[in-house]
Amino acid sequence: MANPTNNLKKFGTFGGVFTPTLLTILGVIMYLRMGWVVGNAGLLGAWLIIAISFLITLTTALSMSAITTNIRIGAGGAYAIISQALGLEVGGSLGIPRYVSQGLAVTMYIFGFREGWLGIFPDHNPFLVDIIVFTVLIGIAYISADLAIKTQYIIMGIIILSLISIVMAAYYGSMYIPTDEALKWGTFKGSPENNFGGSNFWLVFAVFFPASTGIMAGANMSGELKEPRKSIPVGTLWAIGVSFVIYILLAFWIARSASEAELISNYNILIDKAYFGPLVIAGILGATFSSALASIIGSSRILYAMGEHRVLPYGKFLAGTSANGQPRNAMIVTGIMIFITMLLRDLNAVAPLVTLFFLITYAMINIVVIIEQNLGLISYRPIFKVNRWIPWVGLVSSVLAMFIINPTISLASFSIVFIVYWFLSRANIETPFEDVRSGLFVSFAEWAAKHTWGMKSMQQRAWKPNLMVPIRDIHGAKGNFQFLRNIARPKGSIKLLGIEPFVENSPLVQDLDTLSEAFRNQGVFSSWTIIHSEDFAQGVNYGNQALRGAFFKPNIVFLNLQQHDNYETEIRPVIRECIRLEIGVLLYSAHPTALLGKRNMINVWVSDRSNNWNLGWDIGNLDLSTLIAYKLKRNWQATIRLIIAIRDPQEEQNAREFLDSLISLARLPQTLTAVYVEDFHSVVSKAPPADLNIFGMDGDLRFEFVQEMTEKTGSSCLFVKDSGHESILA
Repeated sequence: MANPTNNLKKFGTFGGVFTPTLLTILGVIMYLRMGWVVGNAGLLGAWLIIAISFLITLTTALSMSAITTNIRIGAGGAYAIISQALGLEVGGSLGIPRYVSQGLAVTMYIFGFREGWLGIFPDHNPFLVDIIVFTVLIGIAYISADLAIKTQYIIMGIIILSLISIVMAAYYGSMYIPTDEALKWGTFKGSPENNFGGSNFWLVFAVFFPASTGIMAGANMSGELKEPRKSIPVGTLWAIGVSFVIYILLAFWIARSASEAELISNYNILIDKAYFGPLVIAGILGATFSSALASIIGSSRILYAMGEHRVLPYGKFLAGTSANGQPRNAMIVTGIMIFITMLLRDLNAVAPLVTLFFLITYAMINIVVIIEQNLGLISYRPIFKVNRWIPWVGLVSSVLAMFIINPTISLASFSIVFIVYWFLSRANIETPFEDVRSGLFVSFAEWAAKHTWGMKSMQQRAWKPNLMVPIRDIHGAKGNFQFLRNIARPKGSIKLLGIEPFVENSPLVQDLDTLSEAFRNQGVFSSWTIIHSEDFAQGVNYGNQALRGAFFKPNIVFLNLQQHDNYETEIRPVIRECIRLEIGVLLYSAHPTALLGKRNMINVWVSDRSNNWNLGWDIGNLDLSTLIAYKLKRNWQATIRLIIAIRDPQEEQNAREFLDSLISLARLPQTLTAVYVEDFHSVVSKAPPADLNIFGMDGDLRFEFVQEMTEKTGSSCLFVKDSGHESILA
């Protein structure tokens, strides 16, 4: 079956980008509010407002040009740009509100068309006009983007004729006010709505600024352009340049063609002053119609792209296309949404959201460029390069413009974006492409590594259990899955180190990958690798030696003592090498029947410290034992019991005080203690039962001692050797 996208007609720079962008910028504000802006701000003020507005859009367009010439942009315009850079969660958090706001924009353009139409035919039914315009718009957009582009050519012709009518008015003497009188700063008298009670520069700016926010109209067609890398920068920048010149000249013409009183009181001043007024009325109708058409096409492409990436429910349906590749299903859903918003009849309350979501999108595009420029990744080599200050100007000016226009709704807009991001981040969206976040996180990690490397090596307050688990028997590792998870969770990590002779298509590769993924799904970061070695101990030691120079290296080796292990040749050499390399060791000896029991009680055995009960920073080989016990206590909701056996009865009080001080300084709540004046081996047999007994060890730990403790306690045992880089008192 043929792929529908192969039948999709592709557009060039002029039809796909320049035309829709120019027509969206030269919109209804140019015709109905340009005179009011000049009347309030004066020609100098109006020029400054135009310059600031276009500076914001120009810097963003330059940033967008840099990004689009660095990636293979798909459908969805700004949504696609942000998603490919910062991930689908961020792209969707902006794409969803942006889609809805563009739908609202279509409704507002339809209402604007209706007002212009009723100015010519006041007896026509307003709702019927809305329905007819909506039907025509949806019909054109539904048939194909090609028809929409051809329609926009006609509208562009009408707008050009309306501008010619203005040029002819100037030629035939409309500009009766001398230049030196027109070239002045305004008095900001206000508008008819506030009975000319006054305004200010930023209020007038807020009215005009939406006129310059049409730069995404061409980018929204990104999936249907022949060469988006070339067309989006060239078409967008040319549209901005042409429209800027038109606005500057139009402001000059109207400032010399009408008095201040006329400008601030008559929104139809361009119609009245033009050589042939009906052409300007046709221009108003054409501008609103073309803006609505561009917004319908653009919003449906955003919805289609989000459906294709499964950002939204029923994504497969939303990504459905017609035989010629048109996003028909997304168009139908968009049409329904627009029709529902039309029933509201008044969108004044939500109208600022449209502009503000545009500005949030602008800000995010500039942020993407700032991140890319500062990461220094070799993958960032855009054909269209921009200076480092450009995205910063775009970002700062976009955010300032938001809060100038409406601070309250700006905060509401940001809140909506963050709420949508929160929902999407919990949806585990599968990203079909690599984004820049990996580079961002790696750069942060490198920065942290470089700045931490020069600090003292004893980073005890930042200690986390980062386990390396040597594995040659996957079944034993699976049996300890929950135990390992509870030692590492929540902020630790587990590195699985497979040890085996070289084997083609070894099943251990898949087994380790599956086990590592299971740890990650349970909230513990995990990775894996395999060392090919005939000798188990040698393989583990090679792994530890190789990782010694790494910044993010394991600080604990977890050894699972199994019946088939040769303790002397496979376990003891690893323990000794870990001690030499200053790596902590956990040797786990599972009781054959008790296993880990109910996980309610943990006994930590403290060695006899007679004649040295001072509790300084160095408390001997006890830090790691207590830290592991505390981790298990939190994850099991268990109780810790500290046990000490002493031979001298006179040391009993010192021992109790030592344990109490240890509990206090180590901040171990609800911890039990037990002090026995008796031989250690005798105490082990009659000590209170526990699900896990933790003992300290040294490099000469005997296998017989491990067996004896496991049998006498009737529980699983963990034998622990500190690395010297952890502290329970930190």
